[in-house]
Amino acid sequence: MPGGWRLGPERARVRVARRAGRPARRRSNYAADVERRRLGRTEHRSSVAVLGGAAFWGSNPEAAGAAFTAAVDAGVNHLDVAPQYGRAEELLGLLVRELRERLFVGCKTMRHSRDGVRAQLETSLELLGCEQFDLYQLHAVTSLEELESRAGAVRALMEAKDEGLCRFIGITGHELAAPEAHLEALRRYDLDTVMFPINRQLWSDRAYRKDAEDLLALAEQRDVGVMAIKTAAARPWGAGPRTATTWYEPYFDPEQVRRSVRFTLSVPGVHALCTPGDLSLLPIVLQALAGDTRMDEVDREREVAAVSGEESIFPMPAT
Repeated sequence: MPGGWRLGPERARVRVARRAGRPARRRSNYAADVERRRLGRTEHRSSVAVLGGAAFWGSNPEAAGAAFTAAVDAGVNHLDVAPQYGRAEELLGLLVRELRERLFVGCKTMRHSRDGVRAQLETSLELLGCEQFDLYQLHAVTSLEELESRAGAVRALMEAKDEGLCRFIGITGHELAAPEAHLEALRRYDLDTVMFPINRQLWSDRAYRKDAEDLLALAEQRDVGVMAIKTAAARPWGAGPRTATTWYEPYFDPEQVRRSVRFTLSVPGVHALCTPGDLSLLPIVLQALAGDTRMDEVDREREVAAVSGEESIFPMPAT
């Protein structure tokens, strides 16, 4: 295998079965069949857990292979990755090639110029072993000012879609001003998806929640796919040791993760959430998807109240 990565026992069993001409049923330690939802106008039935490529930032072939296989075996069929995620494109490219027809692959760009975006798109396609991305997104559009600076990038995305280098285009971003910026982006451009932070603590911020709910309403009206990020974010890191690779302190307690996942997936208009940027959290999130993920409005408001005293993870810390 490229890069010295070895097949795990489950993948080896599947490959043997394929060679023998018989169907291979995968075994999983997590939710046997992760829920899938229609991702807006893309018409793709995406797993409600999107495999977040940021978790593969500083990984290695063995760990990346194990995590990727666990996610796919659990029913995850959607990948989100970006050039800014360290070794992610390199490592995942070794794995995506084998299962390309089973995966909805989304990638991103932070570049501003038309030519810069096009060059980065072509590099990402090569690294990930894809002839076409299912989704290509403006990455890290965090304010109206940043949106203004991406006019050339939007043009490049639209051209790529017209040329068949990607099927759909979208926008992503962190920070408290992201929903406002994405709302304006939907008003200006014919985008297919949005990706922005949704969690219990952020819903206690009245201004943020209003902007986010306005965005969700327009997304529903335009049939735009909605993906949430920062679902399992707890608070900014304190002075103590950091126990995860995320830039914020995440929840590790399985019950807190389960409540966070259920909350986000129950916010009206949300189709999926991205798994956190730490591989050790992946099995906890996958396990949280077992059983009923629904939460009614009363329970959602109770969850918001329970974490309303937590400090916001935004603004992001300077790097």
